[in-house]
Amino acid sequence: MGKTSNAVAPRVPVAGLWTLHFGPWTYKVTFVSVLSYIITAVAAYLLGSLPTGFLVGQARGVDIRTVGSKNMGATNVFRTIGKGLGILVLLVDALKGWLAVAVVAHLVAQYLPDAAPENYLRIVAGIGAILGHNYTCWLGFKGGKGIATSAGVLVALVPLALLIVLAVWIVLFIGTRYVSVASIAAAAALPFATWFTTHRVPLTIITGAMGALAIYKHKANLQRLRAGTENRISFAKRKTDS
Repeated sequence: MGKTSNAVAPRVPVAGLWTLHFGPWTYKVTFVSVLSYIITAVAAYLLGSLPTGFLVGQARGVDIRTVGSKNMGATNVFRTIGKGLGILVLLVDALKGWLAVAVVAHLVAQYLPDAAPENYLRIVAGIGAILGHNYTCWLGFKGGKGIATSAGVLVALVPLALLIVLAVWIVLFIGTRYVSVASIAAAAALPFATWFTTHRVPLTIITGAMGALAIYKHKANLQRLRAGTENRISFAKRKTDS
């Protein structure tokens, strides 16, 4: 009888597998997981890139990029086209962010075998949606400031932190009636609110980057605030000639 071998067959490494170390965190990355990040980022970007304010303006015969503050966000639509349409743009822009995180990331995680963890895909989706809104490919990579879309992302990602920054926004808006001041203050408070409610370093870093981008997109507002030419929101009814 022949001898039976006790040798252990060599272990074949999984194709396309890398192990990344970031301080105390270790991540295993495969080709499929990278593909899932790419699909999520592209899909979320395209969803976020829908230029809601521009389309609403076009439907009313107005190029929103040429009136008021020339921004495509809900505030400019509110001021120059109408309050109802401004609220519509606000809600749709927020919905884009929520759908990217809650739906796009979930679908990729569910239907792509061996996709990256869904919680990471949700972060990528949120970033993609905000970048799509701020730098839409349909209008020369020029878009809005991303406040409403960021709010939608935060509803799905860190809802308790959103409640805190929303309270900051409301207090500052009521006190100043400047949307820009309220938005900048809320953006600055975002990473602190995230850390306070989650104690998760990656989320705090990501929301800090989101807040920094939002403040950067308000650079024209900051210049107008310094010059004393920034517009306030007025809820008083306009007087009509008798």
